[in-house]
This record gives sequence, C-alpha cells and structure tokens, in this order.
Amino acid sequence: MTYGPPIPVIIDCDTGVDDALALLFAVRHPGIDLRAVTCVAGNTDVDGVVRNTLTVLETAGAPDVPVARGAERPLIEAPRSASHVHGHDGMGDLGLPAPRRTPADVDAVTLLHREILASPHPVTLVPTAPLTNIALLLRTHPEVTRNIERIVFMGGAAGAGNATPVAEFNVWHDPEAAAILLTAGVPITMYGLDVFNRVVVPAAEVHRLRTSTEPGARLAGDLLAHRPAAPGTTAGGTGGTAVHAPTDGTDGPDEAAGGLGDAGALCAVVDPRGLTTYRLPVEVSLAPGPARGQTVVDRRSRIGEAELHEGTREQALVDVGLEVDVPRYVKLYLETVEAGGTG
Repeated sequence: MTYGPPIPVIIDCDTGVDDALALLFAVRHPGIDLRAVTCVAGNTDVDGVVRNTLTVLETAGAPDVPVARGAERPLIEAPRSASHVHGHDGMGDLGLPAPRRTPADVDAVTLLHREILASPHPVTLVPTAPLTNIALLLRTHPEVTRNIERIVFMGGAAGAGNATPVAEFNVWHDPEAAAILLTAGVPITMYGLDVFNRVVVPAAEVHRLRTSTEPGARLAGDLLAHRPAAPGTTAGGTGGTAVHAPTDGTDGPDEAAGGLGDAGALCAVVDPRGLTTYRLPVEVSLAPGPARGQTVVDRRSRIGEAELHEGTREQALVDVGLEVDVPRYVKLYLETVEAGGTG
C-alpha cells in the first residue's frame, strides 16, 4: 500500500498493554508523523503511564517524541485502575527496564495545545484512554479545534460493554469527559468494543514476534501474549479482552492468539477502508446507576414514540465503527511493526 504525506498524529494514552501496541505501530508506520504523546491515569496511575510510555518509545527506537504527564484522576469520579488486566505495572509485569528518556517539562494540556496549533497541517488526535485530558483541553483551549482534522478515539460500545454490561472502560472511567469530547465540533470516529474485540493476531504470529531478535517486534509479541484471545476469554480494563475469536488449529502450546486492542484505532487512521462506520447519533449516559458511562448509539431507522411525544434531542453525530476487516488490520500491524525495526 502506498501512502501520501504522513498524517500528523497525537496520541493520548494510559499505557497499558494495548496502548503500548498502538505506540509501537504509530512510531513505525511511515504514514504517521507522531508529534506528541500525552498521558492520563487509567490502566495504571499516571506516573506509571508516563514511565511505560517512555519505555515503549525507547524500545521502539522512536525519535525524540515529547511525552507529557496529564490528569491523575477523572473529572468527578475516583480513579479506578485496571491492574487486574494490565498487571501491577500496567505492562503485563514484563519486568521492562526503567526508561532513560524523560518527560517534557510541561503538562499534557499545555503540550496538546502547543503541538496542535504548531502543526503545519491539521492533526488527527487519537485518544486510547479515559478522555480527561481531552476534555480539559477542549474546555481550556477550544481554539485548538481549528487545527484538528479528526478525533479517532478508542472507547464506547454500540453493544455490550466490559466495565459494566453496557459501558466500555474508557468512557465509564470518566463519562463527563467523554460527553465533552462528543461536543468538540470536529469529525469524530468511535473505535469501540464492537470492532476492538474482533482484531486478533493468530498464535503462530505471536510466537514469531516473541522469538524476534529485534527489540520492538519482540516487545509486541510479549504484549500480545499478555492479551489472550482464546474463545471464552473475558476481562475488563481499557477496551478489555472480551474476545471470542475462532481458532484455526494452528495455535501452539506456548502462546495464544492476542488481541490488538487500541492499536486497531491507529490502523484505522492510516487505512480507514478497513473499518466500516455508520454516522449515528451518540450520547453518554451520565446519570447514576447501572447505565452510567454507556455510549447510547441510536441505530434506529426512524424516530420512536419518545421523540414523537417529547420532541427530539440534539445529539452528536459520530462515525461509529461497526465492522472491521480483521485480516487486513492484522497484516498491516505485523508488517509495520516488523519492518520498522529494519531501518
């Protein structure tokens, strides 16, 4: 596949096993100009997120990408980590060395503001985490939207959730922040659980990556091995690993198939044809109770009795990902991560 000029991208993450997979892809894909990475509490505490992000960038051989520390907790809720999924260190307890790199001397909102406005071309913003940093940015510096091409966020679900029966972790972690994101006034793509859970790397490929002599590819394999995608596997956390993938009989004894998770959102940035989206009204449930944090996606073909009797409500129109070409994105990811270590 040929690509035009690289897309300016900023990732906001809570690294995280699958955020790390996304960072590896972003660093190594020739169609992405990774301009900055901002960190927020989510899968682990924010200082752990910063450490993990710097470690991944270092292992991947990334250029000197600025990394900034962001919000320690959601706007209203107490912080709630996903260590039961991502390990105590947020990186599968792989025992990775401490990074030599250091974060920028500015906070995440300041870095986002600076890098978005300084970009010579409109930026694609890719949040793969709770949306606290993005909400603070939009409320503090709404002028940034004039230089944002699109926001592609990993979050939400049109169907079942993982943090609750109806809510996905990133949105559930900070529902108010997600509601603010939907009012950004720029094109938004929702890469939610409906597609997130489907993109699975076969066990044979996971094994091949784990035996690579190239550090970035080997790290990708180790991370995928921490995200088993065997039939019946379920877990919470960011995006979760509630994958029910068919096996083809090639799974080896040492590795299971692994879910790409957040990295799929970056695949959708460079290869949007692999993701089928539908422009639909979406709102976030903010009321206390079992539906809090649900992304309510209106998939009806016509209005219902509630609108007829009570009037219609203005809701954000979002490009909701509902179908994904799994082999296409698996191939894209593997080719990118492995080729990136040979330059």
